Amino acid sequence: GTATTAANLVMESVRVIDCSGHLLGRLTSIVAKQLLLGQKVVLVRCELIHVSGGLVRQKMKWARYRRLRTNTKPAHGPFHQRAPARMTWRTVRGMIPHKTQRGQCAMERLKCYEGIPAPYDKVKKVVIPDAIKVTHLQFKNKSVRLDQLCSEIGWKHKETIEELEAARKERALEWYRSKK
Repeated sequence: GTATTAANLVMESVRVIDCSGHLLGRLTSIVAKQLLLGQKVVLVRCELIHVSGGLVRQKMKWARYRRLRTNTKPAHGPFHQRAPARMTWRTVRGMIPHKTQRGQCAMERLKCYEGIPAPYDKVKKVVIPDAIKVTHLQFKNKSVRLDQLCSEIGWKHKETIEELEAARKERALEWYRSKK
């Protein structure tokens, strides 16, 4: 079969990607290329993205990153976002020339969300086969989900998102039963 690259995906008005079970780097590299090609992309359920490497390793990487700051006035940045959607957004930004006009236009075409908010819960969602964890990470290798990592480093909304997602799944199940 052909590999799913950003170039051979057909353009749609907005592509909604369900990030559950994807690897962060693989997913964001494909998304970055699609954005640069002019595709609007919405990433939902960013809290269920996997990062290769165990929790302890990722927390150590976060601690190193968190020490970076502006010496004269730390309020000037860099800003250390703790939400999974913002981490995903920043990972994509690192793969795009965001200081150019072209890169800024590409970043405007990206939206990231935890859970699946109202307008996107009734829209067809796609997955990226080239970024799925089960096919691209050996079972013996450790990985950590973004919601677990983020709640360890200071994100306070994991339980809220879980409750909202449970309610959304219940509504979806009722709709599915009524349709049958």
